[in-house]
Amino acid sequence: MATDYYELLGVSRTATPEEIKRAFRRLARELHPDTGHGDPDAEARFKQVAHAYEVLSDPDKRRRYDTFGPEGVNGGSPAGDPFGFGGGGLGDVFEAFFGGSPFGGRTSGPSGPPRGADLEVVADLEFTEAVFGCEHAVSVRTAVACSACQATGAADGTEPVTCYECQGTGQVQRVRQSLIGQMVTSSPCARCAGSGQIIASPCPECRGEGRLVEERTYTVDIPAGVDSGSTLRLTGRGAVGPRGGPAGDLYVHLRVKPHPRFTRDGADLRCTVHLPYTQATLGTTLEFETLDGPEEVEVPRATASGTTFRLRGRGVPHLERRSRGDLLIDVVVDVPTELSEEEEEVLRRFAELRAESVAPPPAGLMSKLRSAFK
Repeated sequence: MATDYYELLGVSRTATPEEIKRAFRRLARELHPDTGHGDPDAEARFKQVAHAYEVLSDPDKRRRYDTFGPEGVNGGSPAGDPFGFGGGGLGDVFEAFFGGSPFGGRTSGPSGPPRGADLEVVADLEFTEAVFGCEHAVSVRTAVACSACQATGAADGTEPVTCYECQGTGQVQRVRQSLIGQMVTSSPCARCAGSGQIIASPCPECRGEGRLVEERTYTVDIPAGVDSGSTLRLTGRGAVGPRGGPAGDLYVHLRVKPHPRFTRDGADLRCTVHLPYTQATLGTTLEFETLDGPEEVEVPRATASGTTFRLRGRGVPHLERRSRGDLLIDVVVDVPTELSEEEEEVLRRFAELRAESVAPPPAGLMSKLRSAFK
């Protein structure tokens, strides 16, 4: 294993302080004992890497190391501190980088009342409400702040007191010795549940919770263009936390009812129009009812079944821009299934003019056709 501090960190002797810092961060995360890699040599190398960084990150120690080697920086180490960290130890190094001790301990203050739970609710929308947007009311059972104690959880005339277990920090630290020195672990205080306070005289209304469960109704602004499966997040409309803790969020899942005529294809609307054979052949003007109101649709001569007409800007609004999709009208040409004798005569005359072969008429109709064509 390399003993040169620069080799330990994997940097050159001309490395900048920032390069040394980056190298140490990478190695510290790889070799930290809590990573569970199971390498028995990793712990020893971790100690060396940490000591190398402590030396090379200090300009004065680095200068002495470059001049005299390890003896120039380790000769004056205090007793019981064989790795030269002085009074700070490994915790100071990790505190500077990761916001806590190298073994999970944190130096932050009280965590405070916990955040309330997120809630979910389903909103059923009409098809047109989803297309054009609307205001929709949703009801949900949720935790709300207790007005009797102003969400403190304490009875009238009293107030919470500082937790004697954690001294108001909300965290309990435990120190134990290990091969690489002291290990400090922190965990939420079980006495006060991490709030740093104890309710000596609970509020009779909320029993010290600082909140009550009630049904609340919220008005949700539904943006135009949403569809089934869309979810809206209402920040701070979830359940409030105990004893004045912040509220969670409310997630509104949208479910859109089908339309009797239109279906969605992304931002486009689709529908089917049935045309009689004569209108498809000779052309016509249709009065078509869109979601925006009536529109005239020109059907040209010789329109075949399967033709699609497009009405631009009559579809669904795009959620992230002002434009809208289109309305697509799919044409189905209907062939008559029942004909009167007169209608059949006209069609057979039409087929004769076009020299098109057709099936013979029923026996009873043959004589009438002969007399009609004389």
